[in-house]
Amino acid sequence: MQKRKPHSIGSSERIQLSGMYNVRKGKIHLPVNRWTRRQAILCGTCLIVSSVKESQTGKMHVLPLIGGKVEEVKKHQHCLAFSSSGPQSQTYYICFDNFTEYLRWLRQASKVASQRISSVDLSCCSLEHLPANLFYSQDLTHLNLKQNFLRLNPSPSTSRALTELQRFTKLKSLNLSNNNLGDFPLAVCSIPTLTELNVSCNALRSVPAVVGEMHNLQTFLLDGNFLQSLPDELEHMNQLSYVSLSFNEFTDIPGVLEKLTAMDKLCMSGNCMDALNLQVLKRMPHIKHVDLRLNSIRRLEVNEIDFLHHVTQLDLRDNKLGELDATVFNNVEVLHCERNQLVTLKISGYFLKALYASSNELVHLDVYPVPNCLAYMDISRNHLENLPEWVCDSRKLEVLDVGHNQIRELPARLFYNSSLRKLLAGHNMLGRLPDRLERTQVEVLDVQHNQLLELPSNLLLKADSLRFLNASANKLETLPPATLSEETHSILQELYLTNNNLTDKCVPLLTGHPHLKILHMAYNRLQSFPASKMAKLEELEEIDISGNKLKAIPTTIMNCRRMHTVIAHSNCIEVFPEVMQLSEIKCVDLSCNELSEVTLPENLPPKLQELDLTGNPRLALDHKTLELLNNIRCFRIDQPSAGDASGAPAVWSHGYTEASGVKNKLCVAALSANNFCDNREALYGVFDGDRNVEVPYLLQCTMSDILAEELQKTKNEEEYMINTFIVMQRKLGTAGQKLGGSAVLCHIKHDPMDPGGCFTLTSANVGKCQTVLCRNGKPLPLSRCYVMSCEEELKRIKQHKAIITEDGKVNGVTDSTRILGYTFLHPSVVPRPHVQSITLTPQDEFFILGSKGLWDSLSMDEAVEAVRNVPDALAAAKKLCTLAQSYGCNDSISAVVVQLNVTEDSFCCCELNGVPPPSPGIFPQSVNVVIKDRPTDALGMPSSSSGMASEISSEISTSEMSSEVGSTASDEPPQVAMNENSPAYPGEQRCMLHPVCLSNSFQRQLSSATFSSAFSDNGLDSDDEEPIEGVFTNGSRVEVEVDIHCSRAKEKQLLQVPVEASDEGIVISANEDEPGLPRKAEHSATGTIGRRRGNGSVAPQERSHNLIEVATDAPLRKTGGYFAAPAQPDPDDQFIIPPELEEEVKEIMKQHQEQQQQQQQQRQYPMDHLADYYDTPL
Repeated sequence: MQKRKPHSIGSSERIQLSGMYNVRKGKIHLPVNRWTRRQAILCGTCLIVSSVKESQTGKMHVLPLIGGKVEEVKKHQHCLAFSSSGPQSQTYYICFDNFTEYLRWLRQASKVASQRISSVDLSCCSLEHLPANLFYSQDLTHLNLKQNFLRLNPSPSTSRALTELQRFTKLKSLNLSNNNLGDFPLAVCSIPTLTELNVSCNALRSVPAVVGEMHNLQTFLLDGNFLQSLPDELEHMNQLSYVSLSFNEFTDIPGVLEKLTAMDKLCMSGNCMDALNLQVLKRMPHIKHVDLRLNSIRRLEVNEIDFLHHVTQLDLRDNKLGELDATVFNNVEVLHCERNQLVTLKISGYFLKALYASSNELVHLDVYPVPNCLAYMDISRNHLENLPEWVCDSRKLEVLDVGHNQIRELPARLFYNSSLRKLLAGHNMLGRLPDRLERTQVEVLDVQHNQLLELPSNLLLKADSLRFLNASANKLETLPPATLSEETHSILQELYLTNNNLTDKCVPLLTGHPHLKILHMAYNRLQSFPASKMAKLEELEEIDISGNKLKAIPTTIMNCRRMHTVIAHSNCIEVFPEVMQLSEIKCVDLSCNELSEVTLPENLPPKLQELDLTGNPRLALDHKTLELLNNIRCFRIDQPSAGDASGAPAVWSHGYTEASGVKNKLCVAALSANNFCDNREALYGVFDGDRNVEVPYLLQCTMSDILAEELQKTKNEEEYMINTFIVMQRKLGTAGQKLGGSAVLCHIKHDPMDPGGCFTLTSANVGKCQTVLCRNGKPLPLSRCYVMSCEEELKRIKQHKAIITEDGKVNGVTDSTRILGYTFLHPSVVPRPHVQSITLTPQDEFFILGSKGLWDSLSMDEAVEAVRNVPDALAAAKKLCTLAQSYGCNDSISAVVVQLNVTEDSFCCCELNGVPPPSPGIFPQSVNVVIKDRPTDALGMPSSSSGMASEISSEISTSEMSSEVGSTASDEPPQVAMNENSPAYPGEQRCMLHPVCLSNSFQRQLSSATFSSAFSDNGLDSDDEEPIEGVFTNGSRVEVEVDIHCSRAKEKQLLQVPVEASDEGIVISANEDEPGLPRKAEHSATGTIGRRRGNGSVAPQERSHNLIEVATDAPLRKTGGYFAAPAQPDPDDQFIIPPELEEEVKEIMKQHQEQQQQQQQQRQYPMDHLADYYDTPL
């Protein structure tokens, strides 16, 4: 039984409006006409007024509104005048009780009156029977009842309603699709005027013979049912010109279609045919267009057929053909055979105009004779090693797509074709293009992802018509000239040269393209961009020069008056460019540079929407500048660590980026919580709404809370992830009815029963957002895309009788069969995610979460290889986004890169009786941390081979943005406390994760408050200063290396102490238990509540395990950034303590040291054997 949908306000208005109002008939100025209280109803195409005062029964006056008028009456409050059309028009005046009713009636009645035909749309109104007042609309010609809950026989009233459909004697078009009727509605056969009938998706198993009486029927839609045959009586329907039988259960072409000579298209996609009998097609000379996609056709049964002259369009997409000889269709004009398993393909070329054969395994393609009419050919994503010779002789070929093959060389004759306008040859193995080109008419040339060392020297001289050139991801070191003199004929508008080896020598050559609008030269070897050259590119609108070694953007960029996008992240830029002087500027990305200040005009550019300044460690902004910049819709800057006592482990750190699409709508969102639920868990997510903004935002704000709640109910990874997505589906509410979005979540956690155990990464996704893990330098996919190409998903979709349109989308809406939202497509589209869990190992370097736009442009292998050597997570995410845009992505993009540092320490070898390795040492009993040596080549990268040491970086940054100041480090308690008299397990072998611990011993863990905790900021190595031993500075960040040891005892529980915020900074509670008393765990029963950061990330409210109160004063801002690191590792600068708290802190530390000494004296075993396993308290 199908669930009943709730009525929405909008659908209720479309069904009918009714109420008791003051009504007056005729001209309002005649005194004989009086106002009376009457029942008024607006339903269908008519206004219905009761003839009896204040009565809902009796005779009703009907006023047809089609072509009439609905006007406001100004003399009376909330009054409308309804007039019919024609010479005998009548007028009714209705005064409504309030303004809301007045507006509702005005809106709905105006729609009806403005129609030219008598049409009523009651689709998606949750109707279980037809409204009785609808039958007053006797002149109805078009009735849409799609997507309701109409039944044939659930109750007498409903049965009578469908039977009475024949009362509409003028009805021409009737849509009853998606009602799950079960049986064919016989009443429609008695409507003689009916010309169009749609009964798709109604679980019909047969068509009655009586349908043959509908002699005027021209269009008959029967898609998405369980039909296996058609009645012979269909041959009496002489005017029937279109019958759609897609997504039924036919195994052969019905024979009765031979008699329907008015038909010219055979629509039988999505059935159960495993072979195509050409003998049947030969008996249908009236059929010109054959659509048999999404069947299971493996072969064509020729049966001595010579030729089928009548078929001009053949669609065999998404079948199981291994080879295809289509020469029997000698007059074919359009052939679709994408997504089969074709190795060879033979076609007749006499009249061939378009060939679509992508996503096969083609090694041989034969078209005979040479197709002189061929205008479009797509043979991409095959195994072709050479371009067929006949292609160069196709004189009318305009578009040729041979991308994603194994072609090593393109013939020179191809470029001589005067008709060729678009050549797509990316993702091949081209070592070079033809050397000396004659004049070519190519307008779009895409040769990205090849092995080109250079472009032909005269390419830009001869290609006068070239408007678009993409040569990204090659090995280019230079560019060909556009002119040999000062005069140039170049009309090049878009140039993409990202990810090559271009140097400064190429920049002067760009001036030969004065009409250039878009220039992408990211990730090359540029060190400067001369101001004189930039000045000549006056028509430039978008420039991306990220990932180079530029120290400045020339001031002559002000000459580019049309510039709206400047992307220059991951450089060495020190001076803020003059981009704020450009009136058209919309987006500026200067992240991951070396900016120290920002110079702004008095007024920001009026169209500025995005400004990204993250990853500039030396940047200092005063309050006035911040106040001005906060008016930008999307302004990102590093947040100071003062406001967060996150205590994030250095096992992971992340960076993320988002970029809007061509329509300037940001339809993606990212979620990042470095400290999810507690400081040993993390949650990351990416959400993609395709074309809508609402769903990604809702997912970003809600999913973390839902997951936190589900974690309280179950610890099984698959269960809590699936439940999270299902609950999220419900919480989308009305927004999820007709909108949807892809989502991927990645949750890092440890065993709750083993706080020091291994980390587990769980990924769950729906739609085309995906995750990939880099393990040993190789990609390990953790997600799956559920689309039509998945055999089990296609089978499931067919079982639910959904319609898959020619663009591969369910009901023309989405190409993903598992996605959040789109509830009106249930059960064909479901929110059940793909879930995969994996234990993290030291071989795991990072993982990437990306939206649809990212993975459509980059393969997982390429994405992993691109950012593997980028030490900063933010710079890595930025690089992925830039590469995708340069490779052709026009959609919104979101990328999250999470870098991992799972050391050998993170493996538990207790069960293996492993012998713990020697410890590198402990902290002495002092306030200062002893910093051990660290090689300079490991700067910014946590080590995984330092024995028991876990190298944790603490980012200490502050700014004038906030007066809050937090501690630069946090003191974490032991995970369990041991009884004073408990044994120390002297004979038990422990792993490095679980050494034997003293009661109440301290662990020192430095906090990481910004979103990149263990890596450098701009991804660039700096040799400007010698690193201080043990203290690593990167502008405003100080990274301190310490030893962290996990302490554990059997059958003990974890202690959690919340962080308290004070006016002075972050005060961490120091409630130590007395020695000998075990500490009890403190579990949170509520989910985390995400809060939006200024840089766009969402972080939950966090908890900490700290046991010492630490308060700090705001450090003074020194030159070069928010503040600079000390020149020498002065112990007094390690931790800053306000004078008013100095005595209190010293007293706490003194008491703790005395307790520690007393406990050490009471031990029953010698301390010498355990000294290396403990962190000494401060």
